Amino acid sequence: MPNQSPTLPLRYLALPVVTIAIWSGNVVVTKLAATAIHPSVIAFERWLLALLLLSPFLLHQVWRLRREILRQLPKLAVLGLLGMATYQGLAYYAAETTSATKMGFVVSLVPLLTMALSSLLLAEAPSLGMVAGGVLSLFGLALLMGQGDPASVFTGGLSPGDGMMLVACVAYAGYSVLLRRWAMPLPAWPSLYMQIAFATLFLLPGWALAPSAPHSATAIGLVLYAGIPTSILAPYLWMQAIRLLGASRTSIFINLAPVMTAAIAVAVLGETVHLYHLTGGGLVLLGVLLAQRFSRRPAPRPVPDTAQAEAAE
Repeated sequence: MPNQSPTLPLRYLALPVVTIAIWSGNVVVTKLAATAIHPSVIAFERWLLALLLLSPFLLHQVWRLRREILRQLPKLAVLGLLGMATYQGLAYYAAETTSATKMGFVVSLVPLLTMALSSLLLAEAPSLGMVAGGVLSLFGLALLMGQGDPASVFTGGLSPGDGMMLVACVAYAGYSVLLRRWAMPLPAWPSLYMQIAFATLFLLPGWALAPSAPHSATAIGLVLYAGIPTSILAPYLWMQAIRLLGASRTSIFINLAPVMTAAIAVAVLGETVHLYHLTGGGLVLLGVLLAQRFSRRPAPRPVPDTAQAEAAE
C-alpha cells in the first residue's frame, strides 16, 4: 500500500476557503440589496443570469441526458424550490429587518439542521453529540437573537428577518438531505442547471409583480455578484474541493462562514460586533462542531470516499 503524505498543497486548501469567502460576501450583498433593489427582483435575476451564462456550455449535455432528466423532473423541481428559490429568496426579504452578522451565524446552523433532518427522515435516533450540540447551538441562537437576553426571544419573539432566515435555513437543510437521499444518476452540472431553471421559473411571478424601477449601478453590481461568483464559481470550486480533499474535510470549512461574514459586514457595512454576537455566535459554532465531531455511528462496512463526496453540502 503506497504511503500517503499527510500534508496537502496550499492550493487545495484555498478552494474551500475561497468558496466560503464568496458565500460570506453574498450574505453582505444580500444585506446591501435590501436598500438597492427589490428582493423579488434580485432573487429572480441572479438565477436568470446564471442560467443564461451556463446555457451555452450545458444545453447540449442536458439534451443528451433528456430521458433521464425527464424521469427526475419532479425531484429536480423540489430541489430548485427548496435550495434556490426558497432559501435565497427568503434571505433577500430577511435582510430588510436583520443584520448581515446575524444572518451569517444563523446560516452556520445549516449543518446541524441537516443532521437533524437526516435522523428524522431516515428514522434513526440522533447521537448524543447531536443532541448536546443542538441544545448548545439553540441556546447560543437565543442569546444571539435576543441580543444578549435569551428570554426576550420567548417574550418578544423573533424579528421578521430572524424568523425568515431560520425558515430559509430549514429549507436548505431539507434540500441537502433530499439531494443525498435521492442520489439521482445525473452529473453534477446538468443537475445544478435544471435546479436553477426551476428556481428561475418559481421566482418569475414575484419578479413580474414587483414594483417597476430602473436598476442603479449598485443594483447591477449586486446582481452580477450574486449571479456569477455565488451561483457559478462557488459551486464549481466547492465540487473541486470535495474531489481533492474529500467531503468530510471540506465540510469543516463551512464553520468559517459566520466569522468571514461578520468581518466583511464590519468592513463593508460598518456593522458593530457586540459581545452577544461573539458569545451567542461562538456557542452556535461550538454546538455545530460538537455535533459534527460526535455524530457518526458504527457502520456495517466502510463507506467509500466517492459516497462521502456525494453527501457534501
